[in-house]
Amino acid sequence: MSEVMSLRERIGAVVMAPQVQNLITGLIIFNAVTLGLETSDYVRANYGKMLLAVDKVVLAVFVAEIAAKLVHRGWRFFKEGWNVFDFLVVGIALVPAAGPLTVLRALRILRTLRLLSVVPQMRVVIQALFSALPAMASIVALITLIFYVGAVLATNLFGNDFEAWFGHIGRSMYTLFQIMTLESWSMGIVRPVMEVHPYAWLFFVPFILVTSFAVINLFIGVIVDSMQAQHRDTVEEIHHDAVMIEGKLDLVEQELNELRQLLRRGEQSEDEGAG
Repeated sequence: MSEVMSLRERIGAVVMAPQVQNLITGLIIFNAVTLGLETSDYVRANYGKMLLAVDKVVLAVFVAEIAAKLVHRGWRFFKEGWNVFDFLVVGIALVPAAGPLTVLRALRILRTLRLLSVVPQMRVVIQALFSALPAMASIVALITLIFYVGAVLATNLFGNDFEAWFGHIGRSMYTLFQIMTLESWSMGIVRPVMEVHPYAWLFFVPFILVTSFAVINLFIGVIVDSMQAQHRDTVEEIHHDAVMIEGKLDLVEQELNELRQLLRRGEQSEDEGAG
């Protein structure tokens, strides 16, 4: 049993070594480049077989990495969300892409997303985004309410004259979304509406100010606050570890002092006995 455990530990030490993880990161980037090259008809016609062989080799390395982590951690592997993410991304590539499953070949590019779990900085950003979801849900509810009220108003005010944009609530919401993104909102939509309804700016300008500037900045503020919280948690964790290590060092130093005192007493007693 101890030999099996030591083998697991050795496998874990190898697969989690910085050199191996750097190699995996490089292969993910390299695989992303080769998958991008496959979208070119010229490259696919001249180097298609070589790219396919490279893709299989890279996939084999990813499978070997996941298998090594499974051997090292066992079922505990699935307790960490990032491991489950890696397992699913690599597992999708193992499904035979034939017949109705041909579309799965396009999903091979999802392997590039493994950078999110391999690169620590990206992992921090994603964790911050997930931790910001509860607060972002409230903002989404707010902006949905604003869109709904604005769509009903726009349909009633402009629907008869601009049916293509405001004919019903669905069209109005899509048009208002385009206006929120500031894509051709002035010359493309608002100015033509103002030619028929001169005071339409009283509706569109406040809508843009609320949605494009106020609410979107709320999203940014929540995400930034979440990232700062992640940074504070990391700093506190490092500080806690440092305090624990310092405490252990103090205990070791205390024990060493006690040993020195015992040795001195022993030497003194030997000198007295010799005298």
